[in-house]
Amino acid sequence: MSCCCWAPFLGIRFGLPDDRVLPGSAPVRQVYDQVRANFPAEEADALHVVTSGGDPAGIAAYAGRLSRIEGVVRVDSPAGSFTGGRRVEAATERMRDRLAVVPSSRRLERDAVGLVREVRAVPAPFATRVGGYPAELADYRDGVTERLPLVAGLIVVVTFAVLFLMTGSVVAPLKASLLNAVSLTVMFGALVFVFQDGHLSGLLGFTPTGSIEPSVPLLMFCIAYGLSMDYEVLLLSRIKEEYDRTGDAVAAVPAGIARSAPLVTAAAVILAVSFAAYATGRVVFLQQLGVGMALTVLVDATLIRGVLAPALMRLAGPANWWAPRPLRRLHRRIGLAEEPAPVAPVPVYGRV
Repeated sequence: MSCCCWAPFLGIRFGLPDDRVLPGSAPVRQVYDQVRANFPAEEADALHVVTSGGDPAGIAAYAGRLSRIEGVVRVDSPAGSFTGGRRVEAATERMRDRLAVVPSSRRLERDAVGLVREVRAVPAPFATRVGGYPAELADYRDGVTERLPLVAGLIVVVTFAVLFLMTGSVVAPLKASLLNAVSLTVMFGALVFVFQDGHLSGLLGFTPTGSIEPSVPLLMFCIAYGLSMDYEVLLLSRIKEEYDRTGDAVAAVPAGIARSAPLVTAAAVILAVSFAAYATGRVVFLQQLGVGMALTVLVDATLIRGVLAPALMRLAGPANWWAPRPLRRLHRRIGLAEEPAPVAPVPVYGRV
């Protein structure tokens, strides 16, 4: 099951959001639908290249090279307008120290980030800075995704440390991280399968763009990971409590599950219904959050925590609570433990 859910995510493509995140009835969406259908060039989304000096011959050569990039319709420069490496119009005063790289609608839709990189990679005989709306969104995407591995690593390390302090085990935190990864595959796989590839687009009423805006998976990862770990803490705390009380690593698993399962199930149903309400929205970002999170919560609370977690703990037996001797000493000194509730004295009546 995990492999099947993870497979669609292997083909994820991060892209830039546009008007198609809105429903077809929105006026802005209708305008851009007409632009895409009837106008080959995206004048409003041109890349602006600011130069620092440069002679007319150097600017002309640079503009000619830019105009030969695939998907570039025209380059307007102080040396004139260029198409396919040839000058097609004379220079104008309005382009002083600036070049405008006008892309085609198809190239922007297919690979706007790649276009920005190709423009920045063209050598120039002078210093340049590339801006404009596509460049702004490409830099935003790179800024969001650049440190994702670091963020994910920090979350896993902090989670491992907290669970170790709670359980005194290194096996339980590793198992929790593994199960959380399995749970997240469901969410990311659904995100790609439904919203990138366009399955169920007719039912949900959105237009697939073939890519995912990078901040959406990041937000969903943080929410889903936190909720999954909440369920794990509830289960582990009750199982650990039974194990400490009885010393039976096998019997503690069903006993702890029986005590915590009703709470986990009720919380999961409430959260899933709440998230599913977002799927009825008309903005794709809300639909992605609703479908992905509702599915993840339900699968995590049933298959992951209700089936896989007890099965793994039953197979591991006493090894669930294993830790190296130095770490056991560390846990005895700084570990987190629930204090038993004080027993109130029983009043005795009838005595003088």
